[in-house]
Amino acid sequence: MSVNRHQPNLLVLPEDKANRQIANGFLLELSLNSRAIQVLQFAGGWGDVVQEFLHDYVPIMRKYPQTMIALLIDFDDHKLNFSGYEDRLNYIKGQIPDDLKEKVFILGSRTSPEKLKTAMNSKSFEAIGESLAKDCAKNTNETWGHDLLKHNGKEIRRMISSVKPFLFY
Repeated sequence: MSVNRHQPNLLVLPEDKANRQIANGFLLELSLNSRAIQVLQFAGGWGDVVQEFLHDYVPIMRKYPQTMIALLIDFDDHKLNFSGYEDRLNYIKGQIPDDLKEKVFILGSRTSPEKLKTAMNSKSFEAIGESLAKDCAKNTNETWGHDLLKHNGKEIRRMISSVKPFLFY
């Protein structure tokens, strides 16, 4: 589903199929204005998310200033060695143009969606997404507080303060 780019909207760029299923599950929350959110095709890897964001979505966000984007990645439970000082999150944040930093959100499992699904004893990735959306709608932290998701706390609070006014009824 495409969004009206002239109204506040959120694009979700997932790394892989599992992350896309989590994002699609988010759309199942009944209090969500699903017309204001668009889950994009998955990119294929966290590096591909960054490149696709920079190449395809930075121009869109500049053309349509009400557009925001969530980059949904796996953190793969380790720090990457980029010249010995940057972890994955900081590397990605460093790629975001300064004029868009407030409109880009980086979220994901500390490990992988597959490990998250097992750790949560969840029946599906969609069920995880729906639980995450319920947390956002009700200002709770039941799912976001899970050990494999709690590192998203600061980013999710920042995102909710930006998107909640137009995403939830």
